[in-house]
Amino acid sequence: MSTAAPIGATPLMDGLIARTTCKRVPISVHFDLTYRCNERCVHCYLDHNDYGELTTIECVEVLEQLAAAGTLFLTFSGGEIFLRIDFFEILAAARRLHFDISLKSNALLITPERAARLRELGVRRIQISVYSADPAIHDAITKVPNSFSRTIAAIPRLVEQGLKVKLACPLMQQNLLAYRGVIELAEKLGVPYVLDLTITPMIDGSHGPLAHRVPSSDLLPVLQDPALNPCHSTQATERGVAPVTNLGSAVSSGVESSVYDDIPCSAGHNSCYISPYGDVLPCVQLPKAAGNLRRQRFTEIWYRSPALAEVRSVRDTQLPVCSQCTIRKYCERCPGLAVWEGGGILGAYERACELAEQKARLAGVVDPVSAMHAQQVAAVF
Repeated sequence: MSTAAPIGATPLMDGLIARTTCKRVPISVHFDLTYRCNERCVHCYLDHNDYGELTTIECVEVLEQLAAAGTLFLTFSGGEIFLRIDFFEILAAARRLHFDISLKSNALLITPERAARLRELGVRRIQISVYSADPAIHDAITKVPNSFSRTIAAIPRLVEQGLKVKLACPLMQQNLLAYRGVIELAEKLGVPYVLDLTITPMIDGSHGPLAHRVPSSDLLPVLQDPALNPCHSTQATERGVAPVTNLGSAVSSGVESSVYDDIPCSAGHNSCYISPYGDVLPCVQLPKAAGNLRRQRFTEIWYRSPALAEVRSVRDTQLPVCSQCTIRKYCERCPGLAVWEGGGILGAYERACELAEQKARLAGVVDPVSAMHAQQVAAVF
């Protein structure tokens, strides 16, 4: 799933995406600088131990290689990026190389001085994790007392400095019913928000975080909400314009566009992910290691990796099960989650099928059944 585009979709942006996809230019890169974190969120997919992060010099070398390869949009994330004592040194190097930079943070460590420094360095966007407008719920998820108050206190500091702040709220069993409060909080603060229905396995493949995932049947209040689901925005329909959805991915940083056509998403085509240890993957949610920047140069990995070649070969119309699905247009199948959840890069997986059936039913489809579920039923008889 490649959402959370660095800038809004425009004809100019679509043209840029089309050209970079055709020429395989890595226009957008998500770079996790650390997996260390000062929160311990119950649903987190990361191992927070430090197994030898890239040094400052190594990070700057990577940035220089990305610039030479044509990268424009760069997202720094973690873990918590402000735990790196060299973060501003790395950020300054990135700005010297003229990247358009977005940040992802829990904002616990953002002081007025740091907010001002971000503005001085030309950072324009920052996504901040907020799990509820209720401090008790938020703090229970992060496992850090007073984390809510510290995070919320940082937001006006950033807004005052001219940064575009977005709240990101993954929905799980602990906070599903609190999503309306997050919307109201965002409106009160004057910032946009994104609600994410995706809870993923850990990066080592263990399924512990999935215990916090909301069953698809319990997501009906969210999917039916006209403020979130374009299918139910009658106001937008009456105006004759496409409504903007606030459901999306708070994790992925790929570039979203309709020009991908038969390509599942941007991962491996014009975007990729780099871990704190220099591993290059198509996406943070697609666990296929393509190479390591301590052993290879970025362009060698980007243009010659068999793993990336495999990802690039996938076409929606060639998926053995999903291409036959009558409710495919309601599905947000993610190749990475398909790998994580047992379907393989070409396969269907239960979560996507369940959500597609829910969305199709809400859109008026009578008794919608995904192709995977239809095959499972047929196999019984």
